[in-house]
Amino acid sequence: MNKSELIAAMAQHSDLTKKSSQVVLNCILSSITKRLSEGDQVPLSGFGTFALSYHPAKSGRNPQTGEEIMIEGANKVQFKPAKALKSALAEY
Repeated sequence: MNKSELIAAMAQHSDLTKKSSQVVLNCILSSITKRLSEGDQVPLSGFGTFALSYHPAKSGRNPQTGEEIMIEGANKVQFKPAKALKSALAEY
């Protein structure tokens, strides 16, 4: 499912238009992004928790040349699903 399919599904399952659904989805995504950039976790009850995880710098190899390179450290987003989501997915 891509973003436009999600917007269409939101509109279909609510009293919102596609345009309103798009505004709502964009607000949700920007709020999650803002909170993560501030270093906060974003728990969504019954769905899961988004959090930042720092991966330190490490050495690696360029697969084409075999040359050793340094891979910079980076923050990465982690998602931990809630128990309710895991249970719902176990049915499929």
